Amino acid sequence: MHEFLVSVAAFVVLVGIMVIVHEFGHFAVAKLCGVRVEAFSFGFGPRLFGIKYGETDYKVCLLPLGGYVKMTGETPDQISGEFEEATADRLESDKGSFTVHPRWQRILIGLAGPGANFILAFVLMIFYFGWINEVPSMEVNTTAVEWVTPGTAAASAGFQPGDVITHFDTVANPDWQKVYEQTKLNANQTIPVTVDRGGQSLNLNLAVPAAAKNDSFDLSDTGLLAQYLAGPIGVQEVQAGTPAEQAGLKAGDQIESVDGHAFHTVDSLVAYMQVGQGKPITLNVLRNGATLTLVAHPAKLDASGYKLGFARVPTPIRDNPLPLGQAYSKAIDYCEDNSLLIVEVLQRIFAHKISVSQLSGPVGIARMAGDAAEMHDWYPKFGLAGEISLNLGILNLMPFPILDGGLIVLLLIESVIRRDISINVKERIYQAAFVVLVAFFAFVIFNDVTKLPIFTHLKP
Repeated sequence: MHEFLVSVAAFVVLVGIMVIVHEFGHFAVAKLCGVRVEAFSFGFGPRLFGIKYGETDYKVCLLPLGGYVKMTGETPDQISGEFEEATADRLESDKGSFTVHPRWQRILIGLAGPGANFILAFVLMIFYFGWINEVPSMEVNTTAVEWVTPGTAAASAGFQPGDVITHFDTVANPDWQKVYEQTKLNANQTIPVTVDRGGQSLNLNLAVPAAAKNDSFDLSDTGLLAQYLAGPIGVQEVQAGTPAEQAGLKAGDQIESVDGHAFHTVDSLVAYMQVGQGKPITLNVLRNGATLTLVAHPAKLDASGYKLGFARVPTPIRDNPLPLGQAYSKAIDYCEDNSLLIVEVLQRIFAHKISVSQLSGPVGIARMAGDAAEMHDWYPKFGLAGEISLNLGILNLMPFPILDGGLIVLLLIESVIRRDISINVKERIYQAAFVVLVAFFAFVIFNDVTKLPIFTHLKP
């Protein structure tokens, strides 16, 4: 219940900010162009409360799942019906009507909403990089492979511990985030990878598992365990009665190697123990400046597999705010990389290379927002907000009726043919588009719900 409430609250706050910023973009440019804005609404449905200032009703409605700006004469239904001609004539003489303004102004109004989302993403990230910028105190900057799980796709491709990835699919010198993103984009496909192994460049081919399309997919599912950190695994606490206590492990110990393998993260150690299926392991431990050798017998302490039963020392994080110029560059790179990723995902969907089912809707976004809210670090919060803002901006620019991009396309067509498209034709287009959009929205929500843990656990 706690997780559900946090997810709902985080979703409402996050989406609320995105929608208000998006609609404010339309609102501000409409006002600058002299278009009458009748309502600025957060949410849909019955009006709960608000204030009427000037010609605009600023209100909050019952369903907090979006919002809108209502401009006089904006939609076909406002100028159609039994008195279409009279209504159209009235709107034509109304200088505050959306339809009487030049098409270039109406296009600007349409662009302003997505533009506001792009600006929001940039401002969020420049603030993060310029005032926070969390980094590990001891970070490995290369894409080095710490461990390769035997019997996996990575092992079959020929990866070895210590390899440094220099080229992954279409990306040169990627970081681990790029490796993960490209892996997700290539589910059930084979991609070229170049690694540096002891100064020698080798070309490998990684067969990405079909499971990469799932939300629960982790890069370790390919068999690749990343080296994010330097130094040994620190032990913060040892649970009573566990293999760790029985082996003599104590709080404050530092595990330098396991069976001769220098692991730096618990993830790699756990993956190694799953392969051993409970076989004894030898730990080289640094304690008070002296090196000890301990033998531990991993056991299944819970349903997740073999473990030793100790809590690691949390990864030390420090704030490293960047100078404004560097923060600006990092924010630009973030927005550019994520925008290109969104476009690439859309291209691959239309090319049938990835499934529409990989998209997340309101339920999926709520789960991600809840997870980010529960995390202590700031990057998950700023990063998710930036990604959603960019997604909202790009998706609204798609040339589909009802969306901003559809409005812009119709205005461009009218500019080319030098006359307005019939109001009846526009109304039919919007009605058909509305039905398609509702059906797609229902599909995405259904897809989101089936990904919930309660349903995924029921799958064979």
